[in-house]
Amino acid sequence: MNHDWIDILLYPYYHNSFFHIILELTAVAFTIFSVFYAQKNNVWGYPIGIVSTIIYSYLTFETSLYGNFIINLYYTLMSFYGWYAWMYKYKKDKKKPITFCNKKDYFYTFILFLSTCIFSMMVYFFYGKLQSHSDWMDVLTTGIYFSGMYQMSMKKVENWIFWMVGNGISVPIYFLKGFILTGILFIILLLLAIFGFFLWKKKAINPILS
Repeated sequence: MNHDWIDILLYPYYHNSFFHIILELTAVAFTIFSVFYAQKNNVWGYPIGIVSTIIYSYLTFETSLYGNFIINLYYTLMSFYGWYAWMYKYKKDKKKPITFCNKKDYFYTFILFLSTCIFSMMVYFFYGKLQSHSDWMDVLTTGIYFSGMYQMSMKKVENWIFWMVGNGISVPIYFLKGFILTGILFIILLLLAIFGFFLWKKKAINPILS
């Protein structure tokens, strides 16, 4: 029975190249490290995360996960912005504090979520897709992740809620697409997002911890 489960998990990789498998393993490892640094409010989370998002941009495009392809391109660009913004604050010795969202933040986040979903649908239509449940889930997670990344760059506690929801939805998507390692990764990321939320919430209430 255990052997059967191993075969089920490894089956998608029987048809993948060694290069493809190494790329996914590398992306998984760098993603986990970037989240750990993000939890600690450490700027190194950005450059480490950039390596992961570039790799996943390639992998998701190759497997027609266009929503996630857009997500990872966005992650890469926002990571460069976040890296610059956080480093600039450090240099000025005015470290940006972790805070909660206000009404204005929620409004901007909603607009970003809505516009991202619409753009993702247009991309899918362009490629003649958006026919399966996984396509629609991909569109939804694109909006969720765009919003989460925006809030993370602004150091808002609520960014972790978006990661929790998005990671939970992404688990079955990646398993269905044959990215077994990435599916397992997103289960881990879901747990890390829960921990990150409570950690940042504590730091926002007690700014000296930030």
